[in-house]
Amino acid sequence: MWYRGYVGRGAAPEILLNGLHRLEYRGYDSAGIAVLHGGNLQVCRAVGKVKNLEAKALGSDGLPRDAHTGIAHTRWATHGSPTEANAHPHCDDHAVFACVHNGIIENHQHLREQLRRKGHTFHSETDTEVIPHLIAEFYNGDFLAAAAAALRQLQGAFGVALLCRHHPDQIVAARKGSPIVLGVGNGESIVASDVAAVLGHTNNVIFLDDGDLALVTPGDVSIRNLDNVPITRDVSRIDWTLESVEKGGFDHFMLKEIHDQPESLRNALRGRLDADQGTAILSGMNMTPHDLVDIDRIVIAACGTSLHAGMVGEHLFEDLAGIVTEVEQAAEFRYRNPILSSRTLAIAISQSGETADTLAALREAKMKGSQVLAICNVVSSTIAREAGRGVYLHAGPEISVASTKAFTSQVVILLLMALKFARTRRMPRQTGVELVEELRRLPDQVARVLDRAPEIERIARKWAAARDFFYIGRGYLHPVALEGALKLKEISYIHAEGYHAAELKHGPIALLDEDVPVVTLANDIDGKDKMLSNIQECRARHAPVILTATEGDTDVAGFTEDVIRIPRTHQCLTPVTTTVALQLFAYYVARERGCPIDQPRNLAKSVTVE
Repeated sequence: MWYRGYVGRGAAPEILLNGLHRLEYRGYDSAGIAVLHGGNLQVCRAVGKVKNLEAKALGSDGLPRDAHTGIAHTRWATHGSPTEANAHPHCDDHAVFACVHNGIIENHQHLREQLRRKGHTFHSETDTEVIPHLIAEFYNGDFLAAAAAALRQLQGAFGVALLCRHHPDQIVAARKGSPIVLGVGNGESIVASDVAAVLGHTNNVIFLDDGDLALVTPGDVSIRNLDNVPITRDVSRIDWTLESVEKGGFDHFMLKEIHDQPESLRNALRGRLDADQGTAILSGMNMTPHDLVDIDRIVIAACGTSLHAGMVGEHLFEDLAGIVTEVEQAAEFRYRNPILSSRTLAIAISQSGETADTLAALREAKMKGSQVLAICNVVSSTIAREAGRGVYLHAGPEISVASTKAFTSQVVILLLMALKFARTRRMPRQTGVELVEELRRLPDQVARVLDRAPEIERIARKWAAARDFFYIGRGYLHPVALEGALKLKEISYIHAEGYHAAELKHGPIALLDEDVPVVTLANDIDGKDKMLSNIQECRARHAPVILTATEGDTDVAGFTEDVIRIPRTHQCLTPVTTTVALQLFAYYVARERGCPIDQPRNLAKSVTVE
């Protein structure tokens, strides 16, 4: 469900395939490409990896190398199984129009029946195929007008790139609920669903908003709405480089990004610490001390890994600032009629800034009169733009499907926000100064965790054959247990469950035996004494125990030989250091099992549909 379009002077097939290779980390099960050449529309599709498509498209019977306009796509099956017939691009009956699409067309069955009655023939099970057929119904020589008329008939979410064989130097792109970025270069233009597919051609990009329709030509972009009214969108400069989306000598993107974390945390903290006043400098929040004091409740909406970061944030806001905080699964937020007011701050957390459920939660919070703020990694992403204020992670591109450095940066940003709130309320200056100093040391402490990679690898190899894992933690480390289990199941395909340690005896303990390792987060923080009792409960059921423990803590001696030592730090920061250790553990387990770490099955990097 990730795509790229090119129009310019270059060889479109090679350029498009290179772009698809850069999007492989997003997850997919088939791929396809369409180019315009000699007044004809030529399509090539394949099941499986982009290399399969590449072999067909660049083979002796493949696509013309001198084509200069085309679109390409990697598909993750929703409507219809992963077959060549269901792979994008899709065309109309006469191969005049071609379409690649991300999203879900909710009324596609109704449209399909209407078009069938008019004589159209369909060859796939996809919702996407109705789009080129619909455009053909409206076409009278004006490509842009026909596209606009067809797209107005669609219900649901879409990001589309369209070709017409009668307009060889044009791509039409449109967005409703699914991201599109346009790269504007020197004599060439790129249409993509991800910034990574634009890098290498240009760093000047335009992010489309919902309802935007763009006519893309070599080196130029004209934007209108679906009613054909011209509109203007700002050009943004992306500071990522092509090198930043390469592996840099590591075996996998995930391992590189785990090792990126000392630097990504420095970037998250850079210019944001006020050591004199013991507070945080977060101009993106755009809130005065009076505004901060006026907030009486915080609601955090997120999904997946970002949801776990939000759960850490709940502890931070309540412990440090004394603000009642709730964490909501973003997919349920707008359906459960949440109670919000003008004194509620709704925080939307999303690495990509495009997560569909989180975006819907943000819009619902705005509709109900709440103040809103975003925490994102991708500059000018939809959530960042619609929130209007927030804090960027500055973590750099995260390529591996399993999120690592985004999580730790999210936790740090939430801590900075909690510190800023706290200093306007009950936190003394000296306490703030001490916490700022702890934050300054954090990147180096993460580097010390990374230095323990060989011993973490030893433990991971020992238990890589297990079929089930439990992760348990308390307080600040309960969300870390959830995140550690998520990482393991995402990339190793081992069944893993995270629990609050107190919940162990309320049912899950029935599953413990000598074949079920339990990762117990026994760092020296509040609740450790209770954790030691939980460890004894596991050992009494003969379950193997893997410990995380604070350096120098002798209380855990004798429980197990599988101990991962974590540098001592403020308990607010233990989620960061401990998570890094669990990321390494998951990585080495998956590598030992021979799993495709960067592209785990059935997963996509950004979930842009509900």
